[in-house]
Amino acid sequence: MPCPHPTPYISEELKNRGRDSPISEPGLALCESASTYCPRNPEKTVLYGVVAEQLETFLERQRRWDRHVPRFVERELRSFLDCGMLARGFLRVHCDACGKDRLVPYSCKGRGFCASCCGRRMADTAAHLVDRVFPEAPVRQWVLSLPFTLRCRLAYDGRLVTEALRIFVQVVFGSLRRRAGFRAGDRTIRCGAVTFVQRFGGALNNVHFHTLALDGVYAEDKQGRIRFHRAPPPSNAEVARVAGRIHRRVARLLERRSLGPRADPEEADSLPHDQPLLAGLYSASVAGRVAAGPRAGRRLAKLGDEVDADDRAALSGPRCAAIAGFSVHANVCIPARDRMRLERLARYAGRPPLATERLSLLPDGRLLYRLKHRWRDGTTHVIFEPLDLVAKLAALVPPPRFNLVRYYVVH
Repeated sequence: MPCPHPTPYISEELKNRGRDSPISEPGLALCESASTYCPRNPEKTVLYGVVAEQLETFLERQRRWDRHVPRFVERELRSFLDCGMLARGFLRVHCDACGKDRLVPYSCKGRGFCASCCGRRMADTAAHLVDRVFPEAPVRQWVLSLPFTLRCRLAYDGRLVTEALRIFVQVVFGSLRRRAGFRAGDRTIRCGAVTFVQRFGGALNNVHFHTLALDGVYAEDKQGRIRFHRAPPPSNAEVARVAGRIHRRVARLLERRSLGPRADPEEADSLPHDQPLLAGLYSASVAGRVAAGPRAGRRLAKLGDEVDADDRAALSGPRCAAIAGFSVHANVCIPARDRMRLERLARYAGRPPLATERLSLLPDGRLLYRLKHRWRDGTTHVIFEPLDLVAKLAALVPPPRFNLVRYYVVH
């Protein structure tokens, strides 16, 4: 058999066109030869050391406080410590051509925060979308962020995520049909999209949706042929209209499910009774507060410079709208033939929640996480207590049967 190739799957388009630099995956590296396997040594990373040192303390404290840690959360945390470790199991691969053997350690296949497994899944999904899903048509990214009052429940309520996401996609599809010259409610006019449900933000605390939608519709002409009709770019007013419709329809959804502002919180939300630990972790993560450790309940420590009002206004950008906590952004569009940018956009939407190279250990034992983009208040870094970081990782683990990638295909 041929020598094993450890690099993530690359789309056929990128193989044909090439790249200036190889695709990198968290945990894997390329040596001088493309076929040389370089072990990632997870035990040398800061994240692995924190989890290995604090996991048992975190679990014991929850047991002491009679707060049960769900089995799927504990299983993912423990599996992370076995991921990429030869001592925990490996596959021996032999090449008959060169006579060399390679030992490839097992991975945890986690969906929550493992940079290696999430990175490999990111690369595979992006290449699959470019090669086999998206046609050669323009694609626009629609991003929806929801109010803080909804983010905590969306973190564990898979049914509510599905219903809210269906509303979001239906409103976007209606906008596409309308801008393409058709009736918004005409279901014979077909649209297509793929949505990534991101359970994290810059500081691991934001549930939101990234939808990659075809920037146009498919319709049948008089000769019975299916043709693609490009939609004009949405105006700022159109994006605001989309945000307003999402707000009204989600509000009606919450009223039907007795989750509106007038509902009894104890009757509407059973998580604090069924899973008090998850309720505390989700609420602290969404609110940007410390969930565990000596500073539990306080705001996360942040570093950075303050910005003035003009900078804050400039950060809003075109094709952005926010109504009652529902924020919509639709300013990123990929041309039809630019498959490389489309794959990069898909990789961005499906990226791992934590970039291990931006996590460092401070002299006092705390953890410094560098943000990729400066926040509106000027924050550039967030400081975690080691025990609180484990709690944040536990909140990132999706419940079983919670799909993180949703397909809305053209039939």
